[in-house]
Amino acid sequence: MALVIAGERSGVGKTTVTLTLLASLRRRDRLVQSFKVGPDYIDPMFHRHVTGRACRNLDPVLTSEAYVQQCFARHSQLSEYALVEGVMGLFDGVSSLVISHSSFAKDKGQRTNDKGLMTNDKGQITDFASTAHIARLLDLPVVLVIDCSRLSGSVAAIAHGYRSFDPRIKIAGVILNRVGSDRHLSLLKDSLEPLQLPILGVLRRQDNITIPDRHLGLVPTAELPELNALIDRLADLGDTCFDWQRLLPLLKSESLSPSASPSLSPSFPVRIAVARDRAFNFYYQDNLDLLQQLGAELVFWSPLEDADIPKDIQGMYFGGGFPEVFAQQLAENSNVRDAVKTAILKGMPTVAECGGLMYLCEQIIDFEGKSWSMAGVLPTSAVMGGRLTLGYRRAVALQDNLLVKANTTVYGHEFHRSHLTLTPTQPLFETSRYDCEENMGREGWGLPANIHASYVHLHWGESREIPQQFLKQCLKVASSATWI
Repeated sequence: MALVIAGERSGVGKTTVTLTLLASLRRRDRLVQSFKVGPDYIDPMFHRHVTGRACRNLDPVLTSEAYVQQCFARHSQLSEYALVEGVMGLFDGVSSLVISHSSFAKDKGQRTNDKGLMTNDKGQITDFASTAHIARLLDLPVVLVIDCSRLSGSVAAIAHGYRSFDPRIKIAGVILNRVGSDRHLSLLKDSLEPLQLPILGVLRRQDNITIPDRHLGLVPTAELPELNALIDRLADLGDTCFDWQRLLPLLKSESLSPSASPSLSPSFPVRIAVARDRAFNFYYQDNLDLLQQLGAELVFWSPLEDADIPKDIQGMYFGGGFPEVFAQQLAENSNVRDAVKTAILKGMPTVAECGGLMYLCEQIIDFEGKSWSMAGVLPTSAVMGGRLTLGYRRAVALQDNLLVKANTTVYGHEFHRSHLTLTPTQPLFETSRYDCEENMGREGWGLPANIHASYVHLHWGESREIPQQFLKQCLKVASSATWI
């Protein structure tokens, strides 16, 4: 048993409700494991800040249905309580034309066409990778968060519609958010009473609880000096706004013997420098775990603050983040920029995703049009703009590269507001949308041959050959003694 927090749509307050529950549980000294549906990086940062445990992403597009189940089982049984935060609205998922792993087609009424695409026999829109899909996969009850700020009696129609839309989904109750007054609450309760659907929480409009956001969502935790005070206010709220007598049994994890992590041979004794600071902090914890399980020692460092790159390393990993926000500080740390460029040109295997790719460019041109010098490994510049590039990607490798062999298909996610001034002459991938055949063009830099720089974020959980391939190249550096 555990609980899924879902919304009737985006923006109803799922994250606030989730953090309020987590903060109140931690105040009670409860050990709680959190999960996040989808590819998001920032919400899990807030979960981790509250619980002290790494939040795990549950995304069957980036991994598989089986991996989602295994990941949840492995980590939830190590804690007393487990909580899953959903994504978007409860049934918002991928459309019926699904490019997917073959295992996804089993018992789903799907067939494969001559192009290898999984299509639904009736052609309707599906909820694959939605919160509802995850709730069904894990057989978990759902609590529906409803934004009540602009409705009263209509709340019953919303709740009834969501409860009856898919009988496989077990709606355990609702949480009413942004309730304005006692009279407003009375109207909401009267409307819901005929449904006999439990009200598990009531959150009044909160003017003193605001999590700031910007162009890619919430501002990450490392940039919020008042975050602990905010979490304390959420814990105070959680102590009084929830029906804990009903919620605690739903949140309780099964008491099982802890299962071991997947058995991997630790055959790559190398040191990997992982850039982690306010500019670079988008990492799936599972990716970092896999590197360590394979024998790598992770050395965390800051391109913003440190005077040099770490010593005695055989590889570098630059995750995504917000280098555009800290472009001036990154530019001013010229010693590190030069050291990164020198290391890569001398053959250091380097993975750079999205924000990491931007850092390897010659320049970042910010929203105000100001240019800031970066590492200068890639002969292009990253320009910030208003257009958001967002969505799952199917990417086919065009050539052997640092992470995958030619013709290998990987599934990833893009989320950025920058574009490059020049395209690579020998790109890594041919990309297309995940849920249709629309071609998204060629992208990714693999020259010099020891780098993998791409806008596409990858989760390695179902593709362990990716970290193995990366570490294999790092081990060559270590054994050749060409890098010190």
